[in-house]
Amino acid sequence: MPECTMIEAIRMALSRALKEDPDVIIFGEDVGIDGGVFRATDGLTQRYGASRVRDTPLSETAIAGMAVGAAAHGLRPVAEIQFTGFLYPALDQLANHASRLRNRTRGRLTCPLVLRAPYGGGIKAPEHHSESTEAMLAHIPGLRVVIPSSPARAYGLLLAAIRDPDPVVFFEPKRLYRAIREPVEDDGMALPINKAVLLREGADVTLVAWGAMITEANEAADQLAEMGISADLIDLASLKPLDRGTIRSSVEKTGRCVIVHEAPLTAGLGAEIAADLAEHCMTSLLAPIRRVTGFDTVMPYFRLEAHYMPDAARILKAVHNVMEFA
Repeated sequence: MPECTMIEAIRMALSRALKEDPDVIIFGEDVGIDGGVFRATDGLTQRYGASRVRDTPLSETAIAGMAVGAAAHGLRPVAEIQFTGFLYPALDQLANHASRLRNRTRGRLTCPLVLRAPYGGGIKAPEHHSESTEAMLAHIPGLRVVIPSSPARAYGLLLAAIRDPDPVVFFEPKRLYRAIREPVEDDGMALPINKAVLLREGADVTLVAWGAMITEANEAADQLAEMGISADLIDLASLKPLDRGTIRSSVEKTGRCVIVHEAPLTAGLGAEIAADLAEHCMTSLLAPIRRVTGFDTVMPYFRLEAHYMPDAARILKAVHNVMEFA
C-alpha cells in the first residue's frame, strides 16, 4: 500500500471518482492545465479530458452557480474555490440555492455538489488566503461541512462527499497538504460523513479538534501523557452534521473538555459544542469547558501568524486549568 501526502490522496480520490462515475466533473480556477494552485488536480485534464476537468474564469460566483446548475441537472460537480477567503462571492449560490434545492422542490431535486477549498493558516500566506470560515457554512441549513486531518481521511471523506446526494463544503487544511505521509489504498472505500474519529483514548480530559489543529492537540496529548494525564482526542472530521454522541460519551467518561479550533473565538463551532455539552452533560462535568482558539481579529500577516494560531502550550494551559478546577 503506497504512502501518500494529503494532496496526493485528494488527487487519488478525484481520479477514482472521475473513473467510476461519468457524471463527475471538476472545474475551478486553474484546475485544468496547471493542475490547481496546490496541484490537487495535476494530470487529471490530460487523463480524463477538458470536458471533465475544466478551467473557469476568475469568478467564484460563476463557479458556484455552475455547480448548482450542473448538480440540479444530474451531474456531480466538484468545484474548487482557490482559497477559503475567496469563498464569500459564492455564498449567495450556496445559501440561497444549493442548500435549499431539496426543500424548495419538496425532494424532487437534490444538489449533489462538492465545493473544495484550501483552508486555514500556517503557510505564511497573504490576506484572504488563511480564513477559517467553517462555522459560517455550518450555520446554513442544508449544507454539509467536512474537514479531514490526514491523507487517509481526506481520501475516504472526499469520496463520500462526491457520492452524497446533498451539497458538501470540503475544506482542506493546506498546512497538512504535504506535512504527513501515511498508507492510503486506492480501494474506493468512502468514510461516513457524519462520524467523528476517536484518535486516542484517555480517562482525564476530552480534547476536541479538527483539521490541522489535530496536530497541536496530539502534541499536547503526548506531553500530558508524560505528566500522567490521559486524554481522549476526538477529530470531528464532519462539522455538519456534528457527531454529538461521540463527544458526549467521551465527556461523560472524563468530566472535562477542551475544544481547539483555529477560527476566531466568538460564535466559532467550539461554542456550539460547549453549549451542547452544557445542555446534555452538565451532571458529568467536573470543570467548566475551555476553548483554545484563534483571536477575534483578521488572520495576521506572517510575522504574527504563529502568535495567532493555537499551539500545544496554549492547549496544555487550558487542560491544566480544567484539571485544577475544584
